[in-house]
Amino acid sequence: FFHLRLFALLLMVLEWTRPGLSSPLRPICDLRVLNHFIKEAWDAEAAMRACQDACNIATNFTAPLTRVDFDDWEAMNIEEQAQEVQSGLHVLNEAISSLQASNQTDVLQSHIDASISNIASIRQVLRSLSIPEYVPPTSGGEDKEMQKVSSISELFQVHINFLRGKVHLLLANAPVCHQGVS
Repeated sequence: FFHLRLFALLLMVLEWTRPGLSSPLRPICDLRVLNHFIKEAWDAEAAMRACQDACNIATNFTAPLTRVDFDDWEAMNIEEQAQEVQSGLHVLNEAISSLQASNQTDVLQSHIDASISNIASIRQVLRSLSIPEYVPPTSGGEDKEMQKVSSISELFQVHINFLRGKVHLLLANAPVCHQGVS
């Protein structure tokens, strides 16, 4: 009988965690969660900066722009803001994931792996807030919201600034976090 209850519980958990379904959990509106990811991004950037020449890779990375024009941001609806944030997270994930094959030291590799995991966690937080997932653009043109960076340290600085800027703004103003607040 115990095995049947355990099996039933496992099925319920698996059903709740299936991709694409709304989570039965309460939305994650506490910005301290994001602050944790920002601190880890700071640690990764400091590690990359400290290693200097040993961490250089002769390539440019595509990264999201981090500047925010507040008038433009406020004029966007939540779906447009979400698309911009999700697109930026996608590009950051691609750039940081490309570092996995670069034969970094174990310490640096652990920061790279943690950053990739943190981006996945941020996407889960966004999902908990019913924020639309990333939808790749249908046109093949260059995205005006992207930039090129030339070092790993600079890539991680962009990561920090993107989290502190656009991701923070999106989470702080998520409609689900303000329901019932007058």
